[in-house]
Amino acid sequence: MGTVEQGEEHIRKIQTTGEDGGSYMITLPRELVEKQGWRKGQKVTVHAYGKKLIIEDWQPE
Repeated sequence: MGTVEQGEEHIRKIQTTGEDGGSYMITLPRELVEKQGWRKGQKVTVHAYGKKLIIEDWQPE
């Protein structure tokens, strides 16, 4: 994959984790994560807005 333009779609499948499927997960495209300056082990927050999920850098209070 090359440069990501604003609004470009990246299709991902929702998967389950663990034997009991207790959580769901998706993978994030490397270029989008790198563009945010995020790294492995980084904490993020997930917010629900209607049918959308927003992922943001975690900021301690």
